[in-house]
Amino acid sequence: MSILKINTWKDALIHLTIMVVIACVLLFGFFYLYLPYDTNHGETITVPDVRGVAMEDLDDFLEVRDLRYEVTPDSGFSSTQPPLTVLKQFPLPNSKVKENRKIYVTLNAEKPPLVRMPKLVGGSVKNAQLVLKTYDLTRGEIKYVDDLAMNYVLEQRLDGRQVLEGERIPKGSVIDLVAGNGLGNQALNSPNLLGLDLESAQFAIIGSGLKIGETKYEKEGEAVIKVEQDNGDYAYRKEKVAPGSVFKQQPEPGAAMRLGQMVDLWIYRPDSINTKPTLLDQE
Repeated sequence: MSILKINTWKDALIHLTIMVVIACVLLFGFFYLYLPYDTNHGETITVPDVRGVAMEDLDDFLEVRDLRYEVTPDSGFSSTQPPLTVLKQFPLPNSKVKENRKIYVTLNAEKPPLVRMPKLVGGSVKNAQLVLKTYDLTRGEIKYVDDLAMNYVLEQRLDGRQVLEGERIPKGSVIDLVAGNGLGNQALNSPNLLGLDLESAQFAIIGSGLKIGETKYEKEGEAVIKVEQDNGDYAYRKEKVAPGSVFKQQPEPGAAMRLGQMVDLWIYRPDSINTKPTLLDQE
């Protein structure tokens, strides 16, 4: 009797059983024998970190690890990395992949893109550092000069020259700053206060970066005026001042002084005049 001949329901059941067994064997062999062999099932490669590797070294670097690479069309820029080195990669380092997997890399641009120079002048040094970082620029040296605006930017420089706001410069450029030291021009001449009323004299002292010293009142007083002659010599003459006005000061007008020094005043106040102290006198 032929094995393929079906005479009874029993023969049909035997044939069906044989077909199921054969199908199971084929499926088992395909999934558990053929596929693992064909795809190296269970064998993975750890993706190396290629960031910072030059493009010319990528072939050798990845070939020995049974991997390939492809450069993405987009490029990035970092001033801390050489041109044409890897900035980003996918898959990420330490990922598990099959051998011969392609690694996609983003390279550092050969030439830095241009950015517009921001305005730093007039702002603080601290704020300038934040702005430079935002524009992918680097803060260079800070040179302090005599100026009353302490730690405020007076100039912004690139390669030794002043760079203007809005000028296009390479991203990553080093920007040097010139800032005030808060001292200003320490050397100055004593202002001429003779003949001024007390309040005006006090404001003139403060406005010159000096301090108000002693204020003395005299019943009699004439201002001694120093006058330069044609031959270069000096002569002195006396002039009356109005009551309540400065007739003498120390240091004298034109004397060399430094910021923060005190100026003493002598005020002409006859007995018949009752001059009240100003608000500045009470400080």
